[in-house]
Amino acid sequence: METIDRNVFNLPDPAITATLEKQIVKRVGSGVFEVDAADVYYRNLNQVVRNLVDGGAKKIVLRNVAGQRYIATNMEGQVEIEIHGTPGNDLGSFMNGSTITVFGNAQDGCGNTMNDGKIVVHGHAGDILGMSMRGGEIYIRDDVGYRVAIHMKEYMEKIPVLVIGGTSQDFFGEYMAGGIVILLGLTLGKGEKHRARFIGTGMHGGVIFLRGSVEEYQLGKEVGIREPDENDRAKLERYIKEYARLFDKNADEIFAGQFSKLLPVSKRPYGKLYAY
Repeated sequence: METIDRNVFNLPDPAITATLEKQIVKRVGSGVFEVDAADVYYRNLNQVVRNLVDGGAKKIVLRNVAGQRYIATNMEGQVEIEIHGTPGNDLGSFMNGSTITVFGNAQDGCGNTMNDGKIVVHGHAGDILGMSMRGGEIYIRDDVGYRVAIHMKEYMEKIPVLVIGGTSQDFFGEYMAGGIVILLGLTLGKGEKHRARFIGTGMHGGVIFLRGSVEEYQLGKEVGIREPDENDRAKLERYIKEYARLFDKNADEIFAGQFSKLLPVSKRPYGKLYAY
């Protein structure tokens, strides 16, 4: 068999990874490991994490993370990953069942096409959070960037949930096809309104619950506003309680706020553009 030149494909070198593991990995308990990610190239860091998971790790604590991307991409199983620092783009993308907790901010693409599991961020998150997310739950303590929840989707019992404690930039919920998105506005001042524009542009499935004030001109033309009913408020209560538990907030105070329910007015908002 022809030997693959790993440098051609820019893949992690097994020898480098093995040496790194000895230098940066510390066992701190049964199935629990700490990894010092300072100055570690993202591909090598991800390979070290993968090796630990394949070896049976139940919890991995990553310290000194500074922009390394693709952490826990395509991760399977019930492993818990705790991140101290700022992970790079596409954290937890294609993830399928693991739990990630970030003590810091997250960059763009967090939860991209996530299938299952849970991501908790004790800070802000960047653009396209939850892009094409199709399962699991994401909780962000503070604000988020542009095009959050773009093209979220659901299928039968698989319903993704995204809860954001603060506010969002423009194109929130763009092209949503399914899922539950909750925007709590807790970082807004008294009487301050959400400033995002084009909310729900192209939305054709799912639901957005928005706490606080928003004007109709801020919404995409594909979106209508309703009052949450009893079933809606039961869903809100469930996820608000979990948000409050995760971030040490008062669930009753949050739930007492004014909520709007944003729904698509059509299942095929652009059907006439592409079909006759």
